[in-house]
Amino acid sequence: MFEFVWHLGSFILALGILVTVHEYGHFWVARKAGVKVLRFSIGFGKPLVRWHDKYGTEYVLAMIPLGGYVKMLDERVDDVPQEQKHLSFNSKSVYWRIAIVSAGPLANFLFAIFALSLMYVIGVQSVKPIVGDVTEQSRAEAAGLQAGEQLLTIDGKQTQDWQEVTLALMQHLGDDEVNVKVQAESGSQAVRTLNLQGWTLQQRDESPLTSIGIKPYRPDATLTLAMVAPDSPAHSAGLKKGDVLVSVEGELIKSWQALVNRIERSAGQALNFYVMRGAQGLDVTITPANKPTEDGFSRGYLGVVPVVEPWPEEAISTRSYNVIDAAGLGVAKTWQMISLSFEMIANLVTGQVSIKNISGPVGIAVGAGTSVSYGFVAFLSFLALISVSLGVFNLLPLPVLDGGHLMYYVIELIRKKPVSEKTQEIGFRIGAMLLLALTAFALLNDIARL
Repeated sequence: MFEFVWHLGSFILALGILVTVHEYGHFWVARKAGVKVLRFSIGFGKPLVRWHDKYGTEYVLAMIPLGGYVKMLDERVDDVPQEQKHLSFNSKSVYWRIAIVSAGPLANFLFAIFALSLMYVIGVQSVKPIVGDVTEQSRAEAAGLQAGEQLLTIDGKQTQDWQEVTLALMQHLGDDEVNVKVQAESGSQAVRTLNLQGWTLQQRDESPLTSIGIKPYRPDATLTLAMVAPDSPAHSAGLKKGDVLVSVEGELIKSWQALVNRIERSAGQALNFYVMRGAQGLDVTITPANKPTEDGFSRGYLGVVPVVEPWPEEAISTRSYNVIDAAGLGVAKTWQMISLSFEMIANLVTGQVSIKNISGPVGIAVGAGTSVSYGFVAFLSFLALISVSLGVFNLLPLPVLDGGHLMYYVIELIRKKPVSEKTQEIGFRIGAMLLLALTAFALLNDIARL
């Protein structure tokens, strides 16, 4: 219950910040253009709080925190007195209307630059991209990547953590190959060439690293239990936090991964464990439960989490920058995310990335809650990512989104006259149906992840 409330609260906080930024972009430029703003609303539905400023604009905080809007004076919607017609949105030039509509996504991009710049000023602690293992018969193995090697650059671009590695790899989706510069534990450097021909992401939430065959280095998991999930097979059998798993069916457990492999292939089979609880040895019988997988098979699970050894100092990097350098990095990182977002949309259309990877509000809520629990810097990084995604999404040429309005205004510039209201109305209906279908599909993906 606490986890649900935490994720929900983090989701409302994150979305509230980003929607406010987006709508304020529209609001600020509308005011500069001389358009009268009637309402600035964060959320939909019944107003919880409302107030007015000296210009007559109503500010609303509404019950449903899934968006917001700026309502402007518009002759196409309201009866506008003659003396106020010059204050209406539709009376402004097409260039001003383009500026007002574009301001929302632009505000999201500027906020991402601010959030990332602040993050770099505060300092970023991250895990160096050191290979822990390489999957057999994978692209990584064919390229000659080896455990212990650190990925220094991808296509000449420096990669200081796994997020940067992932972003760099995704930018080469559809390419034939990419060069990866690595450094071995001995300090020697080499260039590996990854063959990317035919590389796609078709599984739900499939990591680019996993699909290529790279397993990031992580400290070893011990056989001491850090957590036992409620209502799990391990909990039902009486296992507790701090217990040490010694053997299963009379065989010493050599590693946590060896135990995982044994459990996954033993669904529904009673297994005898020898467990140390302090100085006391216990014999415990546990039957791993059956957990279906996406590929139609199933695997066993106990419902336990191990204590993990601490990260070695040489695997962690801490970076902080002055304000100017941080701002430059913020701009570069934001541009990279914007470019990658449009590339991913194109890859979704061409089928190189499965639509199963689309996330909805539930996925965003989980991401928000997780990032908040990791601290302020992680939350800033999450806000920047979602802000860019929100900006790019609103630029899609669907008539109900900012991109749809921009599409109509571009057509107006070309034709030298506005698109007819009937055509716009039909477009809005089609766009609304497509947006509803996309939202429903994203929610189904979220539910499938639970």
